[in-house]
Amino acid sequence: MLTCDICGQQFVLEDDIKTHLLLSHVENDMSCPFCSLSGVSYDELSFHISAAHTEKQDHISGGRSMGGGVDGGQSVSTPISSPTATRDNDHSKQARGFSRSKDHERAVTTGPRSQTIGGAVSPRTSSSTPLSQGTRTVPPGNPAVSCGSFESPVMTSAEATSSTRSANDTSRPAKTRCVEDFMQTTAIPKCLSSPLKEKLFPCPMCTLVCSDAFILQDHVELHLLREGTVEDGKSFVCPMCPVVCGDSTSLQEHVELHLDSDICAVSPGSDVSLARLLQDKEDEKEKRRKEQEAQWEVEEFKKLQRQFGVDSSGGYRRQMERTMERDVSQGLMGPADFHNKKAELMESLASGVDDGRTRTPGVLGALYEYYQRDARDCVHVWLSAETDHFCSSEGDKGWGCGYRNFQMLLSSLHRMEPYKTRISGSVPSIPQVQVLIEGAWREGLDPQGAIQFNQQLQGTRAWIGATEIYALCTSLSVRARILDFHKPTGPGDTHPCLFDWLKKYFSEAAANGARLSPRVVQTKQPPVYLQHQGHSRSIVGVEQKKNGSLCLLLLDPSCSPGEMRKLLSQDGATVSTAVRRMRKFPGSLKHRQYQLVATEGMLSPKEKQTCILNSRTLRAERIP
Repeated sequence: MLTCDICGQQFVLEDDIKTHLLLSHVENDMSCPFCSLSGVSYDELSFHISAAHTEKQDHISGGRSMGGGVDGGQSVSTPISSPTATRDNDHSKQARGFSRSKDHERAVTTGPRSQTIGGAVSPRTSSSTPLSQGTRTVPPGNPAVSCGSFESPVMTSAEATSSTRSANDTSRPAKTRCVEDFMQTTAIPKCLSSPLKEKLFPCPMCTLVCSDAFILQDHVELHLLREGTVEDGKSFVCPMCPVVCGDSTSLQEHVELHLDSDICAVSPGSDVSLARLLQDKEDEKEKRRKEQEAQWEVEEFKKLQRQFGVDSSGGYRRQMERTMERDVSQGLMGPADFHNKKAELMESLASGVDDGRTRTPGVLGALYEYYQRDARDCVHVWLSAETDHFCSSEGDKGWGCGYRNFQMLLSSLHRMEPYKTRISGSVPSIPQVQVLIEGAWREGLDPQGAIQFNQQLQGTRAWIGATEIYALCTSLSVRARILDFHKPTGPGDTHPCLFDWLKKYFSEAAANGARLSPRVVQTKQPPVYLQHQGHSRSIVGVEQKKNGSLCLLLLDPSCSPGEMRKLLSQDGATVSTAVRRMRKFPGSLKHRQYQLVATEGMLSPKEKQTCILNSRTLRAERIP
């Protein structure tokens, strides 16, 4: 049997009780039996009683007389059941708005009646105070009740006392208090004078989406009432907002609501999206790193090009012209001198022969005379064949040492048999030496070196080393060897093996079968090309001291003609000073690696072709 909660009348069918409620109660003005609220519908009255007079419902076991409304509503004897009994009754659930009936779903879906659940208007106050803190009375006939928006009516003292008791009541279910705290921290508008529009409120415990924050609160209360009581004495704080939940399940569902909202920076609950985002960031970081490395490599390559003169900034001629122009602008050279020197430069470049302005002849003869009369601390002195000194000029300063050393070697070969019969007697200029090296590359010599210079030296300030000197000598049919002293062999990073090899090179040629060689010997050996990192020089002699130590005599292209002419002086002290600058003891040569290019006669055409084929993979003789 179904019993009407208002008048106590019993019915068999659910349709009969619905009709009874519609005709006898809903269409008539109803009034609250505990306070002066009247002029409301049945659903509104039922919701008001369950919210504002919960403590009175808990003590009622039978029917209660509901006083007539202010506007003359009739008095009805109504049995009010307890909240527990109400939850167990499907009809009372529908009357209180907690069952998800078709009317409720339609109200939630359509949304125009945003203040309703199950078709009943929810009486709210204008200050968004939770329902458990008391409901303000609405005067009878207030039109705000019928349209779903409410003014702020004045409460009587009895109603205020009732509301205060309801607000301070700690006997309410813990889950109800938890939901009220949750709703206080959510985005509920403070003014409810008009329905909320264009904003949806998803349920944190199911897939339902409500059109009103109050509807969401009622719906969540229904979830919590169905789940039973919360764990006593425990609270669960949300890690993402200030909400406190009554149990772990509610907390989990509440956090899932955060994850499903726009607050989360990652796509809803997607581990794949998070992994893709992290991977994209890592890929972007790797891309920037590779771009920075590529940029660094380009800059370093440009630095190397500038350092070794292959940056297309001009060669010997352009550097010479810039130097003369700077001298003119600084007043160091007059315009007439500028034009005269430029004409001489163009004439020298056209002929391909060195102009001789940096050449100092007679150096080895002066050294031989010096050792004959002085340097009594030397047991033996071996000197190379006559060699002219060539120093760097304004056109090749900073990069032309390799070319100048080749000019020294060539100046010596021109004076000796059998070289002078096979090699032209003029010393080429630096641009002409570049032409000769390019010609050696075209013959097939040192193809790997040619690739490094992009097959071009003319018009550049490119540095050359031992391999280019070897290619030049082979192209001129001169037999040459490259010896690589690739690591120190003595204490303090010295190279005693280098000194021993040079002593053998000069002394064996000086002995010539004699049992006892003189103290000072000028041999018929050409100078030896010496290369190390960043610079090259020419070795023209070896000294052996009384204690057995060795000392090398070097001609340095960086030494000016004025310094070299001191060797030609008749003043013994001046010559001694110049010789001391040429000496290099083992402690003075402490680079990690040294390379030598030594000449040993002429090549036959067949031997030259063999050398060209072997130079495809050019290897030096490594010592030790």
